[in-house]
Amino acid sequence: MKANLGLIFFPAFDWMISPTHPERQERLLYTRDQLQEEGIFDLKQIREYRPRLAEISDLQRVHIGIPAIAKLITSAHLVSAGGCLTAADAVMLSEVKRAFALVRPPGHHAMRVVHGIRGFCVINIEAIMVSYLRQKYGVKKIAVVDTDVHHGDGSQDIFYHDPDTLYLSFHQDGRTLYPGSGFTDEAGSPAALGANINLPLLPGTGDEGVHRLFDGIIKPILDDFEPEVIINSAGQDNHFSDPLASMAVTAQGYARLAEKLRADIAVLEGGYSVEAALPYVNTGIILAMAGLDYSRVVEPEKSILPPQDPRCGARVEELIRDVGELWRNRMDLRREALAKCGEKWSRRKNIYYDEEGISEQQLETVHYCQSCSGYLTIKTEADNTRFGSQSAFIAIIGPGSCPACRRKAFDEALAEKKIRSWNYTLVQDTATGIIESI
Repeated sequence: MKANLGLIFFPAFDWMISPTHPERQERLLYTRDQLQEEGIFDLKQIREYRPRLAEISDLQRVHIGIPAIAKLITSAHLVSAGGCLTAADAVMLSEVKRAFALVRPPGHHAMRVVHGIRGFCVINIEAIMVSYLRQKYGVKKIAVVDTDVHHGDGSQDIFYHDPDTLYLSFHQDGRTLYPGSGFTDEAGSPAALGANINLPLLPGTGDEGVHRLFDGIIKPILDDFEPEVIINSAGQDNHFSDPLASMAVTAQGYARLAEKLRADIAVLEGGYSVEAALPYVNTGIILAMAGLDYSRVVEPEKSILPPQDPRCGARVEELIRDVGELWRNRMDLRREALAKCGEKWSRRKNIYYDEEGISEQQLETVHYCQSCSGYLTIKTEADNTRFGSQSAFIAIIGPGSCPACRRKAFDEALAEKKIRSWNYTLVQDTATGIIESI
């Protein structure tokens, strides 16, 4: 009998940023204790899987590590990513209807180019799973719905040029919280304009606001996009007791959201109220994803939660109106943007790695082609890394790149090597995960 939900646990006992860091193994251990006490693992609707190791090539289809991704990670990162791939296999092979990977280290702040740890993340485990789903199972249209209180700037960075990946994030307004991004005008590059949806909420937004947002704009966009797979970056730090943020969502609010979203695969992201929230929120989400009754899941101190400020509701209505207009007009906006930019579109980024004090300057350029999806080039310079000052020129080709664009990417890398002394001149093939040094 097919189980309703597959669970993958990996608490990463051997990995930490520091002994007192909020991203620690207890985030999963308290949840597992709660599930065992409630007899969740004994239910026929639940099936537990052991995570496996991801391969370096799985990571390199998404990331370019400077000097190399293998030098920036530990085995825990390979297991965390591998837990996501285990979840993907379980769903795609129809062993379970849905899967939830409760793993750490998390991933949604890790960008395409990696110099170290930022936002507790080194590799983007959801993006690695998206690439895996496409490479192994031929899945094309994927929606990533990010419910973490912090904007997933790494996921946005990786998917920003991909019209077949809908990245949709609601989060606490970036003017009030790390990483300071995630505004509605960050909507995607010209060929993917409108496929990156940000919904920044005011501090204090609770169940009422989040569910109005889901019903009013998130569900209509998902229904219109018609993804083959929905992935939930299941951050739980919108909870009212979370020490790193200022939102007011409850365990019941999260569980009802999971029931409505009907994600095929959920991946644990943030959530740092280790005892007062995570065991209850995770239990509610698990029961909801498994199609079981979650009505009795209630966390401590819920009774002290004040009503939602009317200003939070007003922001939600504003987002429904403005983002709805963006979504409805996205194809016209794409055509206009592409006509305006011509064959190239560039953006400059200043990226700070809060955990290691690394400052990175990056110039990213999309090279468009009439025959294919084109190719990407990145110039990156970073100070204060573990390896000193680092610079690299990177050309990125994908499975959709035509022979002419592949040649241009290699030629541009060779030309850059002659122009200046980069520490590294690299060509990444996202179809194979091979990164070639020029």
